[in-house]
Amino acid sequence: MDPLPPPDGASSVARRTGLLAALTALISGCSATGALNALVPEQTYAGQEGLRYGPGERDRLDVYRPRAAPAGSRPPLVVFFYGGNWKSGDRGDYRFVGEALASGGAIAVIPDYRLVPEVRYPEFLNDNARAVAWVFDHAAQLGGDPDHIYLMGHSAGAYNAAMLAMDPRWLGARRGRLKGLIGIAGPYDFLPIGNPDTQRAFNWPDTRPESQPITYAGRPVPRTLLLAAASDSLVDPQRNTLGLARALKAGGTDVTARVLDRVSHTTVIAAMARPLRFLAPVRAQVLAFLGLPVASNK
Repeated sequence: MDPLPPPDGASSVARRTGLLAALTALISGCSATGALNALVPEQTYAGQEGLRYGPGERDRLDVYRPRAAPAGSRPPLVVFFYGGNWKSGDRGDYRFVGEALASGGAIAVIPDYRLVPEVRYPEFLNDNARAVAWVFDHAAQLGGDPDHIYLMGHSAGAYNAAMLAMDPRWLGARRGRLKGLIGIAGPYDFLPIGNPDTQRAFNWPDTRPESQPITYAGRPVPRTLLLAAASDSLVDPQRNTLGLARALKAGGTDVTARVLDRVSHTTVIAAMARPLRFLAPVRAQVLAFLGLPVASNK
């Protein structure tokens, strides 16, 4: 059950507004995911934590499965990559994303990967590729459909997902088997680089054009959903989300792009969480893209 009632009165609006203000403050302090995860009802999913997809210390992933999946069904699998400007993040911080997908009927897989300063581009993509290869190899064991594997990410994670889905260097033949790409507030076309953290991640000024997802928009790319916040002050949605969408369409890709009001770069992914789904239809858009019913936003 949604911990907050529908916005059908002044008190409901006040409660939601207060929660939003508190969570936005927490997000700015990089600890909001704990607040969101605290509101996740564990009875809506079944999961496994810390499964190894490779030999490295951070080569681990968590799996979230629907509890109410019909007998014999093979749900789609979604590999979700978190953001953090390639320098921070932990799979456990995104339990609210795993719950949002699992309670909607998908199997969610959230891997960790190495970060700056331990690695730079393209090493984190190698980690991501190993995680996706593991999901392909274990899809049936996880109870999912190996022919319905999607890549999804937010911010830097959306970049990672886009590169794996668009650049043939990372997944090889598996790339052609992907069912779709979901990017939320992603940077897809960001040269020259001004942000110091991003400069470190991409070895600026020695960053090559092939590091940019938009470079590959003319190649065959899986069906794509791109979402962003209209008021995103960190990643320009006009250049990145809408710009990539135009390039993909020109290259023949089936792409849907939406720029959403009432959310920011951070709250656009927080809107996947149960208490904040009233902000924007992010979860509903994702579930519809996966071919899953969107009977309720709870």
